[in-house]
Amino acid sequence: MQEFAQQVVSGLALGAIYASLALALVLIYRATGIVNFAQGEMGMFTTYIAWSLINNHGFSYWQAFATTLLIAFVGGIGLQRVLIRPVERAPELTVVMITIGLLVVLNGLAGWIWGREVKQFPSPFPAKPIRISGVSFSQQDIGTLALCLAAVAVMWAFFRYTKIGLALRAASVGRETSRLLGVRVSWMFALGWGLAAVLSAVSGMMAAPTVFLDPDMMQSVLIYAFAAAVLGGIDSPIGAVVGGLSLGVGLNLLDTYVNFITPELTLPVALAALLTVLVIRPTGLFGQRLVRRV
Repeated sequence: MQEFAQQVVSGLALGAIYASLALALVLIYRATGIVNFAQGEMGMFTTYIAWSLINNHGFSYWQAFATTLLIAFVGGIGLQRVLIRPVERAPELTVVMITIGLLVVLNGLAGWIWGREVKQFPSPFPAKPIRISGVSFSQQDIGTLALCLAAVAVMWAFFRYTKIGLALRAASVGRETSRLLGVRVSWMFALGWGLAAVLSAVSGMMAAPTVFLDPDMMQSVLIYAFAAAVLGGIDSPIGAVVGGLSLGVGLNLLDTYVNFITPELTLPVALAALLTVLVIRPTGLFGQRLVRRV
């Protein structure tokens, strides 16, 4: 029972990382109807910025964390205005190809600036475990879970209780109607990219102490996050969070209790789960089914 509780908490910590990145994917998808394949690389690049602030400029972890989130927000808005806005009315495939190109550019740029060798990224949480009801839990896992869920909760409150958040939601539902009501739709989409970049940065900085920092660190995380988003419903923010947490716990328990499931097989298992959901329920667990009149 103790091992089960430990694995659940560890799985929730991994799942929270997937959930934050999955939520970023959902934000972009709801606003533009496309999947941003560079979302993981955006998180990786901003994590390198945090590493530089800590190791080269003497920032404390939390100073670097806050500064990196600000840089990610501004960078996300800048990418949307420079790369995405000029092709807003282009076919969706064009925008998807731009995000794939951005993935390649960010990956190569990170390797060119910081090198491709693996780097250690510090964790803000103590390495010493804590005991709750006789069960030892990693403070790294608990801290990662709490921080990622806090970021998700702040994002939810922003969309639920602020005028800008409501305007962004309206722009994602109906562009032309929102324009008629005075909403600056293009800037709302830019804001969505900025917020998605913040979530990617949180995901990257929480994943880096575990997977270590290198230009390819977020590629597998992006696949897990995409699987989580599809599992929960690619148009559902709640589904992205539930899908990420469920995927993290499920894969961790399979890796622990199913003998033939090794760490190398967790990614194929996630992809198998993704395929199963697409076959049985293409809209995901919380996705909305579109009904069209003919």
